Amino acid sequence: MKADLHNHSIFSDGVLSIKEIIYYSKKLDLDCISITDHDTLAGVVQAYTLGEKLGISVIPGVEISTVDHKTNRSVHILCYYPKDIFKLQKFLNSTLINREIAKRKMAQMLMKEYPITMEHIEHYSSKSQSMYETHIMQSLADLGYTNVVIGDLYKELLSKRGKYYVQITYPSVYKALEITAEVGGIAVMAHPGQFDSIELLEELAAKKLIQGVEYNHPKNSKETKKQIKDIAKKYDLIMTGGTDFHGYYSASPNPIGSFTCPEGEVEKLIRLSK
Repeated sequence: MKADLHNHSIFSDGVLSIKEIIYYSKKLDLDCISITDHDTLAGVVQAYTLGEKLGISVIPGVEISTVDHKTNRSVHILCYYPKDIFKLQKFLNSTLINREIAKRKMAQMLMKEYPITMEHIEHYSSKSQSMYETHIMQSLADLGYTNVVIGDLYKELLSKRGKYYVQITYPSVYKALEITAEVGGIAVMAHPGQFDSIELLEELAAKKLIQGVEYNHPKNSKETKKQIKDIAKKYDLIMTGGTDFHGYYSASPNPIGSFTCPEGEVEKLIRLSK
């Protein structure tokens, strides 16, 4: 099966709707797709329903934002096949609220330098379950201050090193994995290469807190992929793959289906879910 298991829609910080992602995934001859919006399961039912109609398998998923307090690094956990989406969403809502508060503070500070309005930003964020930097940057692009949403101006203003950045409070990775287990989900560490998380990957695998790891991803280098493969073999982890699709809301955009699961791995994930 050709499966892309990491994609974002307008329900978080992606450009396309659920309908558009499912449609184009089918058009690109994918057999399986998962929409893993940040900290929200808002699109799960719609995606599954559309997938049934179009004849493409949809794996329910969500990308959970967490932090490893030992290193103070971000850790993203992909949760697939959660059995109790309402319990999981209740846990995730605090992150959505914290993100909204932080981004609005960033926007308010930015307004002192640029003539954008909250109404303009909300035009882009209203369909999302929270506000993101991309929505703020899109407003600046509309006014001609940049023609690239995630580019140099974003780095200067709103990135983690930007002058208007406001820190968000995220749950512990261990708490997120505990909730994932409670709702019957399958826990997969996302893109270990992005946050230099190989050591944590092995730690979580040894404790049997995760069942998989994202192997094929644009932020995983060749060396990182070798390390992932070794750890996956040692601890019998499923190796997934995903494009981390956001459309043009990305510094290095990749089309849907650019990064897929290694052969036979999505079948392991499906079997485990049953």
